Amino acid sequence: MKKTGNQTLKLGVFVIIGLLLFIAAIYLIGERKNMFAKTFTISANFNNVNGLLQGNNVRYSGINVGTVKTISMINDSTINVSMAIDEKMAKHIKKNAIATIGTDGLVGNMIVNITPGNGNTPTISQGDIIKSYSKIGTDDMLNTLNVTNENAALLTAKLLDIVNNITDGEGTLGMLINDSVTAKNFEQTIYNLKLTSHEAHKTIRGLNDIIKSVDLNESVAGVLLNDSIEAQKVKRIIYNLDESSNKIKTVISNLNETLLNIKDGNGALNYLSNDKEFVKTLEETIKSINEGAEKFDQNMEAFKHNFLTRRYFKKLEKQKKSEVPETKKQQ
Repeated sequence: MKKTGNQTLKLGVFVIIGLLLFIAAIYLIGERKNMFAKTFTISANFNNVNGLLQGNNVRYSGINVGTVKTISMINDSTINVSMAIDEKMAKHIKKNAIATIGTDGLVGNMIVNITPGNGNTPTISQGDIIKSYSKIGTDDMLNTLNVTNENAALLTAKLLDIVNNITDGEGTLGMLINDSVTAKNFEQTIYNLKLTSHEAHKTIRGLNDIIKSVDLNESVAGVLLNDSIEAQKVKRIIYNLDESSNKIKTVISNLNETLLNIKDGNGALNYLSNDKEFVKTLEETIKSINEGAEKFDQNMEAFKHNFLTRRYFKKLEKQKKSEVPETKKQQ
């Protein structure tokens, strides 16, 4: 009988301890799931919940503030996630807060993260719907990485072909790398371009100095640049010079034709310029005429002193002298 009483006592103690543990576990789980705390409900709409389940945690700035209450489909592209939030956190969460779905650690359970909003926006209240932001899921990242890997493989293959062609000396780049003569020519070309650039820089600097030294108010260049009337005069001068040039060309053309006619014609000028015998004869004739004129002057002088004609010449001289005063009086 004593043995039975001890067993009953042990069984009672075990049951009591089990009940206490069960109650403590229920309390701890309920407290964790906000079963015994005052809560209010808010929600957010997502396009993809990425495996989020009812009862998963809701965190605000890394602190557990509630749990996922319900997950329901609104339409084919929108999913509503209702969250039970501890009433004590109502004064901290604002209406412009943003909800995102993430993971608890690298491979942990899915959770809802609420990011604080900025500004002086009012705090949330019962039934509010906050904005949401859908992050890229693991599947999307894997698909993106797969596409990236395929593109990288294609790019690597093409780069390998290019490198092989360059190594074999194909193309301009391969020729520059493998052909020393072409490389030297290219190097010389670069050097020449450098010298040309240096000289051009010097020339431009000299032009700048010349332009700076020009007095735009007093110099001719300044007048031409600033005075439109003087510029029109210069234009007219240039136009007149062009017209004169055209006329000079016409005169020169006519002179060329005249010279050709003289050269190829049968006139006296052609004989004078081309017939040496005629020129020689003409020179002798002129010489004879000059000699005859000198002899004629000598004869006339002798004739003046001849006693037969001397009186006549004296009479002519008197008449000339008498005519000179009369002419002066008339003037």
